Amino acid sequence: MPPSFAIQTIGILGGGQLGRMMALAAKAMGFRIVVLDPEDDCPCAQVADLHIRAAYSDESACRELLQTCDVITYEFENVPLASARILEEKLPQGSRLLEITQDRLREKEAVQNLGFLTADYLPVRNPEELEVFAQHFLQNYSTVFLKTARGGYDGKGQFVLQSAADLREFREKHYRPELSYVAEEALNFDKELSAIVCRNARGECSVFPVAENIHRNQILHQSIVPARVPEHIHQKVKDLALEIAEGLQLQGTLAIELFLCGDKLRVNELAPRPHNSGHYSLDACLTSQFEQHIRAVCNLPLGDVHQVSPCVMLNLLGEDMQILSREKAGKHKLHLYGKKEARPGRKMGHINILENSIEECLKSMEKIF
Repeated sequence: MPPSFAIQTIGILGGGQLGRMMALAAKAMGFRIVVLDPEDDCPCAQVADLHIRAAYSDESACRELLQTCDVITYEFENVPLASARILEEKLPQGSRLLEITQDRLREKEAVQNLGFLTADYLPVRNPEELEVFAQHFLQNYSTVFLKTARGGYDGKGQFVLQSAADLREFREKHYRPELSYVAEEALNFDKELSAIVCRNARGECSVFPVAENIHRNQILHQSIVPARVPEHIHQKVKDLALEIAEGLQLQGTLAIELFLCGDKLRVNELAPRPHNSGHYSLDACLTSQFEQHIRAVCNLPLGDVHQVSPCVMLNLLGEDMQILSREKAGKHKLHLYGKKEARPGRKMGHINILENSIEECLKSMEKIF
């Protein structure tokens, strides 16, 4: 068999929508897919060749995945580190970046060590540090985001403090001394931006066009691409993404969420996987973030990520499904994830709206709902 086809089967740890879209990209390239996920009929299992139904922490299931696959990736960063270490020999992304991005405090330290700005923050790892933060908050800040250091996403594990009463409520009702938190200054930012960067083992890197992101209730609502910022900001974001990818010796995909404050960029969060804000690439770029991720973890040459059309990506949540129809999506690109239960706030799919300009995309979006 030719060496270029030495990788036949890709394992995916996690069976959600990101795994599904990875699998679809990989199958178009001729790979077989094995997914490990505890949920029956999860989105990725619907398109995979084999579903190992087990907990992510199940050591025997991880070893089965290891034996079944030639290369392994993951679709979410809260993979148990013990499982990642079992899989490490076939996990090009490794466990080090997971260890960094699973903890907001480690993540911020890593970003700052690479020379980039974050929001000002204080660690709250024990009751003593909570007291230090409390005094600092009462004296200095009008608004602070207090986030669990581990496990939070889409606003989960986050608390907004704007007064002494908010602080008191957090301490009395929500604070858990066994957890670590990060207290971040609320920034007065101009825009939220993100960049998706991919890198393979040979050191080849590519950065997708910069997205401008708009959130509702701390969940991504829409991504506008290209972002409506000056060209030098686009270049600044791409340069930052390349430096972080090199500094962390990335293999795979890294999403970098940023705040634009005047002319300065502050890094908000890192996600070592394809990202919601990169879904536009499925229809608006020559190579999608999912194909590029597969290329990167298989150490294949990276694809051209040139954007061929302006795009607005609109997230579809559980509450949207009651009024959405395929007909209502019209000519636009509808992607549904195959989830059985449409709960409020749950990501069920997205629509990529492609027009001749961002202004036309936004006008078309208004007609969908």
